[in-house]
Amino acid sequence: MPSVRHQLLARLIPRLRKSRELDDEPTERARVERWHEGLDRSLPTGSVRRFRQRFSVVTERLPGGFPSYSIVRRGTLPSRTVLYLHGGGFMAPMSAWQVRYAARLADVMGARVVMPDYPLAPEHSWRDSHDDLVALAARLATEADLVIAGDSSGGGLALAIAESVRDRGGPQPRRLLLISPWVDLTTSTPETAALDPIDPWLYIGKVHAYAGWWAGAPDDLGRPEVSPGLTDLTGLPPALMFCGTRDLLVPGCRLLVRRAAEAGWDLTYVEEPDLIHVFPILPGIPEARRAWRRTVDFLRG
Repeated sequence: MPSVRHQLLARLIPRLRKSRELDDEPTERARVERWHEGLDRSLPTGSVRRFRQRFSVVTERLPGGFPSYSIVRRGTLPSRTVLYLHGGGFMAPMSAWQVRYAARLADVMGARVVMPDYPLAPEHSWRDSHDDLVALAARLATEADLVIAGDSSGGGLALAIAESVRDRGGPQPRRLLLISPWVDLTTSTPETAALDPIDPWLYIGKVHAYAGWWAGAPDDLGRPEVSPGLTDLTGLPPALMFCGTRDLLVPGCRLLVRRAAEAGWDLTYVEEPDLIHVFPILPGIPEARRAWRRTVDFLRG
């Protein structure tokens, strides 16, 4: 049974965010574009106690013009790097919860955690950031032991980047960490729609709209850079993936598991009954603590 705190978050967060299904795609696009006009895109550190005293941040401007933040615990010389791609349906900026999780990786793992603030849909598509992110990952892999990680849409982006790094040769990441990743933007799994009534956070109409925005064109929905779960999975580093069964993205994760087995890819999958989207990064729930212990063991292995 899910914990009481998990159940409270599942009910409370959508209400606080006033989450609901979209009315139609043009109205949703206009709403998101208006929201983007007033966004504060600075690093949201408010969920991390004494962040500035405990961590240093170096900001790098990537060739495409967007920033990438490197977080390091003060007083450490990291020997490993985590490239963390934030989720948010490709249309939301990084959240305080994601920065909290990244800071925890920097603290406990003694790692440098790199968080790119990539351009968002619908104003931008995958084409506006993919090459820069692949080049960043390839460079980081030459500098230190590298893990590529991400949650939700960022989890799918992490997998897409790993595939492109593989295809272009050179040093590879040592591990992948995928938290409720969005790996099939075509939504080719028919059972996805059946989960819509039980997922309290994600909505099938928004999933279709945001997928189209990120792809930029219908013909790009199935591209490896957009739907990395549908392409060649051979030659990838060992990966750990989490997902809950009250998650619209769980059919895509199951598809990835089946295709990984066919490809001989070392993918460890942890599926938790009745848990919601990105549960491993939610604050203060026992399910997240269990996932954290497993994650640390995997990344140190």
